[in-house]
Amino acid sequence: MSRTKILVTGANGQLGSELRLLESAYPGFHFLFESRQGLPIHDYERMLRFFEANHPAFCINCAAYTAVDKAESEKEQAYLINAQAVGRLAEICRREQCRFLHISTDYVFDGKSSVPYKENDPVDPVNVYGASKLAGERLALELNKESVIIRSSWLYSTFGNNFVKTMIGLMGKKPEINVVNDQTGSPTYAADLAGAIMHIINFKEWIPGIYHYSNAGKTTWYGFAMAIRHLIGSNCKIHPIPGSQYPNAAKRPAYSLLDTALIRTRFGLSIPVWEKSLELCVKKIKRSNG
Repeated sequence: MSRTKILVTGANGQLGSELRLLESAYPGFHFLFESRQGLPIHDYERMLRFFEANHPAFCINCAAYTAVDKAESEKEQAYLINAQAVGRLAEICRREQCRFLHISTDYVFDGKSSVPYKENDPVDPVNVYGASKLAGERLALELNKESVIIRSSWLYSTFGNNFVKTMIGLMGKKPEINVVNDQTGSPTYAADLAGAIMHIINFKEWIPGIYHYSNAGKTTWYGFAMAIRHLIGSNCKIHPIPGSQYPNAAKRPAYSLLDTALIRTRFGLSIPVWEKSLELCVKKIKRSNG
């Protein structure tokens, strides 16, 4: 019997790499992992040929332009990958009767809230990256009403470049560092998000729409850094600073905590607290560093 095919785009990123680790746990599926070099989502003709040749039943789109600061000066590129390509991919999936699951971001919000953002709260991005991701969400739902969109936040893993690995590196080299303390959210372990995605794909029914997923609890980047310091047993001194003192090209939302009630109740998901997941990830990083 032929196995159900799942296409994973942007497969060499943090989330794609975590999904790859889950492959053996799902023998009923045949995964097609495609990197952005091997299958660029903005190459419409190549995407079409791929779908016609392989006929995947699901497409998990992890491909994205994620350089938040660079996006301010590379607006066209950010919109090409995060918006136009997403719309076209959603449309191809509709035509090919392939379920489309797309990853978005907490940066679609302006950060002016003081309570966790629900899926239907007003969106108003404060930077080009957030605006391009929002445009991608809208195009996906407009061109494929069966799309599932998952907004996540502060993603990290043992793979790629992320805050956790950067902090571990800096704390190993410097006696003191500065970390922003006026932006609130929740870190998301990409391994947990990958597990949630597979849970949704395996769920008894396909329920389209926008969902929020991040690890439970809340913190600031400073709080996140302090937790990392504790787990690696570093003596590095961490100074809390306001975001205004950190020279970023792109503005960040001051508050981007996501309300995850909908995804938990609709799919019967339990979401680990961020501190526990961070502990697991740091242990893995330590092991791989010998």
